[in-house]
Amino acid sequence: MTSSAPASPPAAAAESASAERSVVVLPIDPGLICLRSLSPRRLRFEVEYGLERGTCVNSFLVEAGSGPDGQPLPPVLIHPPGASFAGPWLEALATLVPADAALKVVVGHVNPNRVSLLRQMARRWPALMLVASNPGARLLEELWSQQRPSPPADGGASPPPAASEPPPPLPPIDVVKQEAGRDLAGGHRLTLIPTPTPRWPAMLMAFEERTGLLLSGRFFAAHLCSATFAEATPSSSEEDRRYYYDCLMAPMARQVEAVVDRLDELPIRTIAPGHGPAIASSWRSLLADYRRWGESQGRTGLTVTLLYASAYGNTAAIADALAQGVSRSGVRVESLNCEFAASDQLIAAIRSGDALLIGSPTLGGHAPTPIVSALGTVLAEGDRERPVGVFGSFGWSGEAIDLLESKLRDGGFRFAFEPIRVKFSPDPATLRTLEETGVALGRQLLAERRRSQRRQAAGGLEDNRSNPAIQALGRLVGSLCVVTARKGEGSGALSGAMVASWVSQASFSPPGFTVAVARDRSVESLLHVGDRFALNVLAAGRETGPMRQFLQPFPPGADRFAGLDLSDTPGGQPILPDALAWLEAQVVSRMECGDHWLLYAQANQGGLLDASGTTAVHQRRSGASY
Repeated sequence: MTSSAPASPPAAAAESASAERSVVVLPIDPGLICLRSLSPRRLRFEVEYGLERGTCVNSFLVEAGSGPDGQPLPPVLIHPPGASFAGPWLEALATLVPADAALKVVVGHVNPNRVSLLRQMARRWPALMLVASNPGARLLEELWSQQRPSPPADGGASPPPAASEPPPPLPPIDVVKQEAGRDLAGGHRLTLIPTPTPRWPAMLMAFEERTGLLLSGRFFAAHLCSATFAEATPSSSEEDRRYYYDCLMAPMARQVEAVVDRLDELPIRTIAPGHGPAIASSWRSLLADYRRWGESQGRTGLTVTLLYASAYGNTAAIADALAQGVSRSGVRVESLNCEFAASDQLIAAIRSGDALLIGSPTLGGHAPTPIVSALGTVLAEGDRERPVGVFGSFGWSGEAIDLLESKLRDGGFRFAFEPIRVKFSPDPATLRTLEETGVALGRQLLAERRRSQRRQAAGGLEDNRSNPAIQALGRLVGSLCVVTARKGEGSGALSGAMVASWVSQASFSPPGFTVAVARDRSVESLLHVGDRFALNVLAAGRETGPMRQFLQPFPPGADRFAGLDLSDTPGGQPILPDALAWLEAQVVSRMECGDHWLLYAQANQGGLLDASGTTAVHQRRSGASY
């Protein structure tokens, strides 16, 4: 798999998107302010932004004042945003903090984007001091002098010459090695809680004791643009938080649960995550949701071990998309960042995984040292009977991916898919293909286990198929339909389709229906609340062609509509030429139902293509399968 997507949008588009970004100042308590950075448009192409509802980034400022003993205390900023919001955010902060202030900054999450902003802060506030966890301090020291590569202006194979001013000196760092308290001005007090995870080893949460405000960083977040400090109702951002969890938290569900257990002991009154509105009235329910969502991971008993390192976030974006796809198949993902994983943890994950994926960036023509070390461990400890996969991003070469592939092939490992090579950042189409690749791997593991179980059972009947209740369930009859969906425009447009037989009218006013969509269907990612799609009702006697088209196995990234003469609904959704009738609808709500999502959609337009035809129906003998 390859992609030639640039690292950033064209200059005109980037300038337009930047102009839409703004910052609002939200007072929370005397001396405590939230600076919320707003972006109504999708900020980046990473899978976590896939719902395309914009985003907001929350920073918190405790203003300067006196401490409990009357001594003056400096202003403290918690969770700065990334450089994407540098312009409006720095100007807003400058109105609140004078340039000669000894500003302290609690860096809860460290990546190149935030380090870029911190460099700009160090120039404007020379007395700046940073507060970070132990892994965070290491990352700050490593990234402070690095410059993010850019694609060559002429499209050539060589990187452009470096031409930017040197960064200012790294400010002093107050290293938080374990949970610790810090007195702030105005009677405020922070408890700093290191919460490392494989995805974010430098994570540092902050709990403000006076207000009961948990500044949770990446935990409990949601990508949607909202200028209101707290969510309107518990349900107003539920789908966004679940989607965020599935994208980023599910691959490390065990570690996430341990963090949630610690937070449950705090006297929280409100959770204010790094992205999205705060959660005031329903924060306990959200903690319970995180536990419940984690328990649903790995219900098949299978695990994919995912090892990676990521210099600029591009390889991590690939890993996230693969992990989301695997998780949608019901297979658990055990994700480890090789830069911070202990050797015994690495060995245990390699030995226990039913499949192994390993990804690396290419830096200076080489793989990072932690990946080379992890590769050696895989070659020594890995099971050659279990499938492997290789992935990575690169700028002008891909030697790290070549190294992983050659060593694993020479070592006798079998590959689940061809090595994935992404130039710079993955674009939306590439992310979609990556998700489908993860789903395909999960299905492959499930199929292999079913074959093994059949061999062990020596051809005996499966108990559930002989259960009279399951046989009775199979007598429920549904209309045969094809769900088609298209989202986006131009080269960024995504589309999908699936055969659906679990369809039923659900309401008269407004006219609405329900349709069940399996979690691992590719089209499921295009069917979130607010998305539009078409329901193509198939005609009895003419259902064979459409079913043959959409029931065939598609390779990841394949066009489901290839070779079809489609027409469109008024809203731009695909209509099949052999359909009996069509409905254009919008998803209003989603309900989690085991291995399916049940969608309720309101029909807004429709038409009969054959008024004399009858609807094709699906007769089943068992309720254990379609």
